Order: sequence, then structure tokens, then C-alpha cells
Amino acid sequence: MAQPHDDAASAPAAAGSGNEPAAAPPVVRPPWQKFDVLVQRSLIDGHGVFAKEPIPPRVKIGEIRGESISVEAARIRATRHERVMIVEVSEKKAIDFHRSTDPMRFTNHSCSPNARLCIRQGRVEFYALRAIVPGEEITVNYGETHHEGKLRCQCGAPNCVGKL
Repeated sequence: MAQPHDDAASAPAAAGSGNEPAAAPPVVRPPWQKFDVLVQRSLIDGHGVFAKEPIPPRVKIGEIRGESISVEAARIRATRHERVMIVEVSEKKAIDFHRSTDPMRFTNHSCSPNARLCIRQGRVEFYALRAIVPGEEITVNYGETHHEGKLRCQCGAPNCVGKL
């Protein structure tokens, strides 16, 4: 004969001693974002993107998706925004990230970066130059910019060139 039971008592027990917290839900991110990152205030400038998990060297971290526009339109838009989030991917094409929800759009410049920006088949991708530890800000060297050396670099790296 079946015994009456309490529903809570019949629920499957957690693994182990039963005192451990339930496993965290899996991280949901788009397929082009390969590692879990966090956007938060940066000591370099505004917001930055920080590793939430270890990132090994020489692997793709993620990429940014945005609006494809002409270089001519990009240069006009760049004069209308305080923060420029545009990358020229060819002589004629640029990607504007102002409306993107991809966290890598907050990647700040550093004269001693731990990642690199790579333009591959019209995509803006980020690759680790070395191992990146959780909590570390992910940075790239922006290289040539349209600031023409008029924007002060704030990276704080020992080899900082002082301007962008």
C-alpha cells in the first residue's frame, strides 16, 4: 500500500550532502560571444568590458555586430557623438556600434593591451593576446584613429604614448 507523502520530501535531492546551493543557470550569450564578460565602470574611461571567466591566450573572445554604413557616413556620424563606436572595416565600409547590445563594444584602448581587434570578413573580432583572468579589463590598442592625436590617452600603462 502506498504511503502518503509530502511533495517537498519527494523532490529530487541536490547532489552531494544536500546542503549545496543549486547549480547556477547556464550563461546565455550569442554564439559569437565566446566567453562570459561583464560591462562595468572602467578606470580607463567610462565603461569597460571585463572577463567573468579565465580566457586562454590566442583564442577568440567575441565580436561586435552593428549597422553597416559607408565610410563617408561613418565619418559624419563620428563628429556627432561624444563617444565614437565606429570601426572602418574597408576603404568603403564601416560598422557603427552605437545601437549594438554586444558587450565587446565597450572595449577600451590600452597602450599595453591584453587583446587585439581583428577585422575578418567584414566582422570586428577580439582575440586574447595572453591569458586574461576573471575581473581583468579586456583592452585593445585602437591603432590609427580619427582623433589625430588630439584625444588624451588614459590607459595608465607604463609605456603609454599619451594620446590617441
